[in-house]
Amino acid sequence: MRPPTASSLVSAALLLAFTGAPQEPSSRLRFAITFPVERSAQPLDGRLLLMISADTTGEPRTRVTGTVATAQVFGVDVDGWRPGETRYVDAGAFGYPLRSLGQVPAGTYRVQAMINRYETFRRSDGHTVKLPPDHWEGQQFASKPHNLYSRPVTMVVDPSRSATPRLVLDQEIPPVPDFRLRETKYVKYLRIRSELLSRFWGRDMFLGAWVLLPEGFDAHPDARYPLVINHGHFPSAVSNWRETPPDPTLAPDYSERFSLAGYNRIQQQYAWQFYQDWTGKGFPRMLLVEIQHATPYYDDSYAVNSANNGPYGDAIMRELVPEIERRFRGIGAGWARFTYGGSTGGWEAMAVQMFYPDEFNGAWVACPDPIDFRQYTVVNIYEDENAYYREGPFLRVPRPGLRNFLGHVQATMEQLNHRELALGTKSRSGDQWDVWESVYSPVGADGYPKPIWDKLTGKIDRSVAAYWREHYDLSYILERDWPTLAPKLRGKMRIYVGDMDNYYLNNAVYLTEERIRKLDPPADFVVDYGDRDEHCWNGDHTRANAYSRLRYAQMTFPWFVERMLATAPAGADLRSWRY
Repeated sequence: MRPPTASSLVSAALLLAFTGAPQEPSSRLRFAITFPVERSAQPLDGRLLLMISADTTGEPRTRVTGTVATAQVFGVDVDGWRPGETRYVDAGAFGYPLRSLGQVPAGTYRVQAMINRYETFRRSDGHTVKLPPDHWEGQQFASKPHNLYSRPVTMVVDPSRSATPRLVLDQEIPPVPDFRLRETKYVKYLRIRSELLSRFWGRDMFLGAWVLLPEGFDAHPDARYPLVINHGHFPSAVSNWRETPPDPTLAPDYSERFSLAGYNRIQQQYAWQFYQDWTGKGFPRMLLVEIQHATPYYDDSYAVNSANNGPYGDAIMRELVPEIERRFRGIGAGWARFTYGGSTGGWEAMAVQMFYPDEFNGAWVACPDPIDFRQYTVVNIYEDENAYYREGPFLRVPRPGLRNFLGHVQATMEQLNHRELALGTKSRSGDQWDVWESVYSPVGADGYPKPIWDKLTGKIDRSVAAYWREHYDLSYILERDWPTLAPKLRGKMRIYVGDMDNYYLNNAVYLTEERIRKLDPPADFVVDYGDRDEHCWNGDHTRANAYSRLRYAQMTFPWFVERMLATAPAGADLRSWRY
């Protein structure tokens, strides 16, 4: 899951409206938006967004979050929008957190418009869909290359007055710099064309990867190395890695998430320490890999094959991993491959260990996205009628969607999902609930993911839930397929989560642990919980979460070595990489 971000200022009136009952008063205000031919001579398809921020500094496009400090956003689908043609955002546009433009309290705001551009994909399954392709930014609409936007302006917004402010999308986000410019002696970057994905999507599709080479790689040309995949969100560099000492002139920031002053300095210090450990005496010599596998729906494919995204699991395991091992002298065998990750990466680590059980020898699974859909965060998709509310004969209670470690609710399920609906219809918001649909759901009649629930009302579709269970409910599949998986998985998984996870991800782990304990023969998995720890606790009882999240490799590598020494087949190479 992506962690929330927050702006420092928010209107009190906006907050009250955010939590109130939805209303849709009419408004005589509308915004007229155009783009010049200089930005595109061709008509555009996409999601036209209007953002209104109570923070009158910076750009509203970066302020649309899942927290109470969010900016307001309204969205409209546009098809065949011609240069110079005016499109309008008015009271009929769907908004978050306020449903309609007519609900915005009169006041002075920062206003900006942009378009998240779509392209047409003609897939091999016969469906034609319009989606926002990733341009190596990791599916971030606010920073996606080639998206057009207007300069932010400060203006009085008053829905009670007849007015038509004009905004021009005359700015374009530039391409991402070449990742190869970040290569060093230890850090290497590669990108390959995937035949499997290109065939599915009907156009060239690529996978990228960062590879961290072990100390002594060049000095030991005959050594062959184990491979470790750190699964997670789209990496623009090797995570928590720094080859120079911390910058003593760096102005300290403040982390609201961890209530820590100078967290940027802490991150630099731990990244520098990782470099020192990695290159120091005695650290296990392995290849550490982080994969770029953004899809047209999200910054990450979840590393599995799926009906809507295509064969990403096979593309990674059959095309990318062998190429990495070929180029960088990997051992190339399942006993010498491992995976770890947190949140999205935690789900992926567990999934690839289960779906490719012979190809990995261990998975360190931290704070995984829901691994049991009886607790899909706080929803039982098999029994609950509605994802947004618990309902009795007289009382209707909103389901929470995001909390802090004290249990204070920061947003409800309905609010988080309506944010995505404002950003994009048909699972195209590029955010969390939509990506789960893109991975887990069957293809709908229109070619887009079939929704697990009505995005507006929260009513659950049981037929979709049944499909999810059979294909991606990891807890259910583990139990269902245990007779086959037992000899391949025994002792290979460690699962960790904080009992105050911000997204309630601990709920699914509880249910999974119950199933694991009943498996016969025993699974010999480790399942552990961090007391009062939030997202994304990874098993370290000796450090606060803010620090342990910066030390994954130091935590996991010793266990990987232990497993290799204990389980490697006769004649396996246990020497060349241990120098």
